[in-house]
Amino acid sequence: MDYEYEAVIGLETHVQLKTKSKMWCGCVNQFGALPNTNVCPVCLGMPGVLPVANEEALRLTVLTGFLLNCSVPNYAKFDRKNYFYPDAPKNYQITQYDKPSTMNGYVEFEMEGRIEKVRITRAHLEEDVGKNFHFERNSGVDFNRAGVPLLEIVSEPDIRNSDMAYTYLNALKDILIYGGVSDCDMEKGMVRCDVNVSVRPKGQKELGAKIEIKNMNSFSGVRRALDYEIPRQIEELKRGNKLRQETRRWDDEGGITESMRSKEMAHDYRYFPEPDLMPFVPDEKWLAEVKLRIVELPLARKQRFTRKYQLPSSDAQTFIDDVPLGDYFERVTAESNNPKAVANWVINNLRAKLTESGTTLREVKFNTKAIPELISLVDSGKISTRIAQDVFADMFATGDSPGQIVEKKGLVQLSDTGSIEKFCDEAIAANPRSVEDYKAGKVAALNFLKGQVMKLSKGKANPNIVGEILERKLKS
Repeated sequence: MDYEYEAVIGLETHVQLKTKSKMWCGCVNQFGALPNTNVCPVCLGMPGVLPVANEEALRLTVLTGFLLNCSVPNYAKFDRKNYFYPDAPKNYQITQYDKPSTMNGYVEFEMEGRIEKVRITRAHLEEDVGKNFHFERNSGVDFNRAGVPLLEIVSEPDIRNSDMAYTYLNALKDILIYGGVSDCDMEKGMVRCDVNVSVRPKGQKELGAKIEIKNMNSFSGVRRALDYEIPRQIEELKRGNKLRQETRRWDDEGGITESMRSKEMAHDYRYFPEPDLMPFVPDEKWLAEVKLRIVELPLARKQRFTRKYQLPSSDAQTFIDDVPLGDYFERVTAESNNPKAVANWVINNLRAKLTESGTTLREVKFNTKAIPELISLVDSGKISTRIAQDVFADMFATGDSPGQIVEKKGLVQLSDTGSIEKFCDEAIAANPRSVEDYKAGKVAALNFLKGQVMKLSKGKANPNIVGEILERKLKS
């Protein structure tokens, strides 16, 4: 980006809410049904029908407000936003204009080792529209999506570059998934994003002409669109041209934005209060019930894992990305005083076994005390780390405790120096080249000889004692 200019970016994120039915009627909220099968006179906008608000959608909207640190006004209302598109069956959209259900919040997220903050103007509730399909000789509209509860989350223009926009969107998505507000499946159109971007000379307070970009089907598409649009606007200004407020579409295949139309203003939509719906006036009891659904958010969870369990950032992030695995780790750690070792076994061994076997955490056969017991066996020197890997595989397959497996299979680690010395002598005699390499200063040769001793002892020799004896013998 040209350092004489800076970008000012605000995002409008549209999220389908996780409800069983649509916003104003009893039609099922379901992706993938045959076209125009999940419809009724209400969501098709037939004359004389009346909308009835979906209370779960209202709850999820207010819950989102709490998760995004928003204030929840004690009065909100619905409005009609008038426009004429083929996918809008009523020729207007029921939305919230000047009195939304939530407002004035923020999202905090990690970026490049620091905490960034983007303010949220509002998160208001509305309905989705249908979906247009264009064929070779005609077009069609599927109204299954029309009337699905849709939350529009509008950010303040606090974003300064494409990477920050991308990171913010992923943080927002994680919050909504954690809170059970939406599944946020972009392939199913559950999350869509419009970008408002302008550029201005560094130091100027006045905003430049706002350009809206539509038609981005992924967060990476948002990043690519900004990486194209910001330099385009800067170049226009450098040429002495004046930018005008407009709406552009993103051509993902071509990697460019193209002008669609001049940007509409609020008065173009002729907003007025929805006459068929009462205002939304939540009482304290209702709000208290919604607050019971507040969950620990990803950033707070990660900070707690690193602080409480002294985990490295990468391990904590693994437990943020996989919530059930993180919950399991916490249950196991309650039985142990070595959370880092527990994390290693859960992430590197248990997760691999679950993937390999196609099983879930609920199907794990051993109890939560098994991994701490295995760690104690290694720490006490009773079994080696190498043997512990075999014991874990047996635990996973049978559900037996580590102690039972070790005793049953005679896997106790060999710490008798006399026996280990014999194995070391054999390894030295069989590998004279490695002995010479070690004496020539090649440290890796010692590790090779250690490996030979472990092989001779069938993995039972105490590796620390093996190393001490080999070094003593090689140096003498």
